[in-house]
Amino acid sequence: MLLSASKLSVEPVKLGWTQRAIFKPVLKIGLLGLLGIGSINLHAQAANVEPTGKSATNGNSLTAGLQLISLNVDDDLIDNEASESGMLRVADETDSRTDDDIDALGDNAVADLTDDNLTDIPAEVAQVSLNAISPETLKTFVAVVDLVRRQYVDPVNDEELFDNAMSGMLTKLDSHAEFLDAEAYENLRAFTEGDVGNVGLKAEYQPAEGYWVVTDIVDESPADKKGITVGDYIHQIGQFKIDGDRQSNDVEQLLNGIAGTQVDVTVSKAGRRKRVITLQRNNTHLQTIETRLVDGIAVIKLPAFQNNTRERILQSLTNLDAPVTGILLDLRDNPGGVLISAVKVASLFMSDTDVVQVKSRQSKLRTLSTQEAALLKPLPVVILQNRYSASAAEVLASSLQTQQRATIVGEVSYGKGSVQSVIPLNNEQAVKLTVAHYLTATGKKIDKIGVQPDVSLSGNERTWEQQALDVLRQQVRSSGLRFVKKDNVDSVADNDKESI
Repeated sequence: MLLSASKLSVEPVKLGWTQRAIFKPVLKIGLLGLLGIGSINLHAQAANVEPTGKSATNGNSLTAGLQLISLNVDDDLIDNEASESGMLRVADETDSRTDDDIDALGDNAVADLTDDNLTDIPAEVAQVSLNAISPETLKTFVAVVDLVRRQYVDPVNDEELFDNAMSGMLTKLDSHAEFLDAEAYENLRAFTEGDVGNVGLKAEYQPAEGYWVVTDIVDESPADKKGITVGDYIHQIGQFKIDGDRQSNDVEQLLNGIAGTQVDVTVSKAGRRKRVITLQRNNTHLQTIETRLVDGIAVIKLPAFQNNTRERILQSLTNLDAPVTGILLDLRDNPGGVLISAVKVASLFMSDTDVVQVKSRQSKLRTLSTQEAALLKPLPVVILQNRYSASAAEVLASSLQTQQRATIVGEVSYGKGSVQSVIPLNNEQAVKLTVAHYLTATGKKIDKIGVQPDVSLSGNERTWEQQALDVLRQQVRSSGLRFVKKDNVDSVADNDKESI
């Protein structure tokens, strides 16, 4: 399944200049190309841009009819950017797979996993057939299943046991691999179009107890179904221990995440043994992008990367209805999302530039580059990140930093350098599997290292935005750009003339 964007008209106008250039890109992206949906999580902010929930192929593109007015910037620069169009370029064009296949095997994924494609399996592995598994191992497996059937405190059917066995096999590979049942698979597909998820609980730190305590449980939510109740203690979320030093926002970010993904939560009843419960973030709600204007600077809070993120950023700038002199892109707590979406967002700021390198077992090193109009190229950019900024967020930050296109402000990011592909098994089930690693455009490793900020910040994060704005203000050099609806371009230009 492909999502195509409608035509976007961009009109570069310097006051008193009447020449027009029309940019009509064609964008295609894989529905399930995911990057960074493991242990880092997101929080959906209140926003002024609502997802449409519809494919752009229906003619209702978020950016249909937008025009860009240049306010005192270089005419040639915008004219050149407006002339660019086309598909996202992959450096190795001799490969028969599309660029989407790097991180999404797509609807025909099962066919792609035939023996003909397994060219990099060690001989000692390739020669082992299923019936060569140790009889003792098979005997032990059957014995465990039978033991659970007979002795477990509650009845469990065989379907559930085998689903759990598949899930355990995958999660033991790495923290990002998962078996997706029908509900998780549907939620993950919904995420690419705009949904985020939570586990259905809230918690507060209670100093008298010395623990984070569950204060609310949503009925029929994943937390409710797994037996978590109000008053339970929370000791750890994923790999992060939580104590009195954590902020409420930290805990919320760790619990919430991309719809359909899962998180391990270590809980206990008061005075009882700790237990680890795996919860899927299936309590879904719409993700929104918050964009606001602060002294002429657009502050864009981007919680994740989805299919239409680039278009929604442009739409949010149009909704500001005012000139923009700089962009503060807030990627704090952004867990990643669709890889190609991060590349498309990078294309707003850079033209014909390498963004990320991807290496898998089945193909040589490949480089993803921008080839769309860099509509925001004239504007200075600051990226604000924290320790929860991961994966696709790190792809964007590292690419703009490498090209000296943006100043990175905050703390060292998470350091997730692996690519997950969602591989359908049938219409209702799928496997999320780590299929590749990525490097920066210059070949530097990010996994377990992260992106180093140009300006380090510490202390209370509530002050970080103001500090980032101070950095950006020093870089503002022009009157900026303004996005308007096509039918409003003449009146806006007239008003701007009168204000000079």
